[in-house]
Amino acid sequence: MFTDDKLKEECGVFGVWDSVRQDVAHDIYYGLLSLQHRGQEAAGIAVCSSTGPRGNIALRKEMGLVTEVFSQKKLDELPGNIGIGHVRYSTTGDSTAVNAQPFTCFYQKGTLGLVHNGNLVNAAELKEMLMNHGYAFHATTDTEVIQMLLARMRSESRSIEEAVRRTVSYLEGGYALLIMSPRKLVAVRDPLGLKPLCIGKTDTGWVLASESCALKAVGAEFVRDVLPGEIVKISKKGLESDTSMCGRKPAHCVFEYIYFARLDSKLDQVSVYKARFKGGQALADAYPVEADIVAGVPESGLTAAAGYADRAGIPCVQAFYKNSYIGRTFIKPTQKEREASVHMKLNVLEDAVRGKRMVLIDDSIVRGTTIANLIRLLREAGALEVHVRICSPPFLYPCYYGTDVPDNSQLIAQKMTEEEICQMIGADSLGYMRLEDLAGTVNDLPLCKACFDGIYPTEVPGQEQED
Repeated sequence: MFTDDKLKEECGVFGVWDSVRQDVAHDIYYGLLSLQHRGQEAAGIAVCSSTGPRGNIALRKEMGLVTEVFSQKKLDELPGNIGIGHVRYSTTGDSTAVNAQPFTCFYQKGTLGLVHNGNLVNAAELKEMLMNHGYAFHATTDTEVIQMLLARMRSESRSIEEAVRRTVSYLEGGYALLIMSPRKLVAVRDPLGLKPLCIGKTDTGWVLASESCALKAVGAEFVRDVLPGEIVKISKKGLESDTSMCGRKPAHCVFEYIYFARLDSKLDQVSVYKARFKGGQALADAYPVEADIVAGVPESGLTAAAGYADRAGIPCVQAFYKNSYIGRTFIKPTQKEREASVHMKLNVLEDAVRGKRMVLIDDSIVRGTTIANLIRLLREAGALEVHVRICSPPFLYPCYYGTDVPDNSQLIAQKMTEEEICQMIGADSLGYMRLEDLAGTVNDLPLCKACFDGIYPTEVPGQEQED
């Protein structure tokens, strides 16, 4: 469902377990607001009370932003001390209310709630297996596959922990899961660590979130990241950890640091801000150029621009004004309308660029249309030269783990050389982040770079794996 010249993350998850309060839906609301950048199509919250009837889950989910889906009144109608929330951008499944999360799982003994971030590479095989066992499917998402599998395993297991462990043993791909039972909150992170998930602590409970920035929104203290492959259970006994699924070589998604994650987050002990700043420095080392100013494309290009300017000794300026009140560009129905929205979102500050040779920093080039439009606007505003530097290597391969990298037919780097891309977008020069420089930006954290090098950390459909 790729409809714009920027990548999209699938979603963000947030969960709360509290020993005292029965209004955790309000905390989940603020947590989801902090994760809104990860998904802007739909939002939902599900809650239950560990002191109330077993299996009684209150649920609300709709299409729209968090502030559009929830009001004070609607949050008050969701009482409970255990809850999970979700913001969605669809990479699999239609963008419709039926696919919004949380999902509820019904089994012989009650009900479970589930939210999910990521993509499974073996979803088709799992769906076939479940259909052979009599399960009927009405939606098209990986989350439904997990929901059905979890319901089956829970009916056959003595505890939710056993059911979760048996469920995730079937899953291949990238995922962060939050599962709510009538008494417990369970979190699971895929064994590769592709999708982020962290733990926070409040005075009376625990918080789980896709990013650490969301913990701050509810006054929770960061405790640690969930380990790749770890299953975390929170109940009245406190926090318990199951590391029996751990042990595979991690492969954290590189694009969390380049683009997806919020600037004030830390993922697996790496500061997103520092990673982007170092990325800009690496670009300055690799592609120096005589220029008067450096500028970044809002928002993810701004910190990298500061890093480039710092290393190159060139002033960093604000070249664009971003109108934060324009609607979501990627859901405009036609390319013409999307391009018009880009122009409304970003206006060039003519006084900053007129008569200047400039370096323009952006996070990526997918199809090239957005950067080409920006360069044209900069030249119309009087920029003498525009040298483009990109904080990621060229996209050459699709992503199967929950990042909306499209198929090869839409990747400009598959069709053109760097020189041809430079000419097509109208730049004076073009430099991509070197593949070998990526690790240094994240303190040598093991990364998944499959969209750049084609080396997938797990088997994917239609791809031959390297030894």
